[in-house]
Amino acid sequence: LNLKSDCLIIIIINSDYSINQPTRVQKASEHEMVKLHCTYSTNSLQWYRQYPGSAPQFLVFSTKLRKEKQSTKETNSVDLIISSAAVSDSALYYCALRPTITGNTRTLYKNLT
Repeated sequence: LNLKSDCLIIIIINSDYSINQPTRVQKASEHEMVKLHCTYSTNSLQWYRQYPGSAPQFLVFSTKLRKEKQSTKETNSVDLIISSAAVSDSALYYCALRPTITGNTRTLYKNLT
C-alpha cells in the first residue's frame, strides 16, 4: 500500500501593519545614553532583549505614544532608552508587533518588516 499525502499551507500577511527598527548596530561607551528607535503602524508594540545563548526577555509594552509622518502613512514611534549603558546591557534588542516569547528557547522569534 503506497500512500501519498500533499499539504498546502497558505500564509496570509496583513500588509496594513508595518514595523521598522532602522539601527542595526549601536555602539556605546559605558555610562553613555543609548536610544533605540522603532516605528510601527499598529496599536501597540513590545520591546525585547536577548543575550547570546538565552531566550528573549520581554522589556516593555507600549501603546500609541508619539505619532510621526512617514511618506503618506501615519506611524507611531517608541524609543527604548538606556540612560547609562553598562557592559551588561550588551545584547540583541528588538521590537515586535505582538507578543513574541514562546516556550522554544532555542529560536529567536521576530516579526519581520
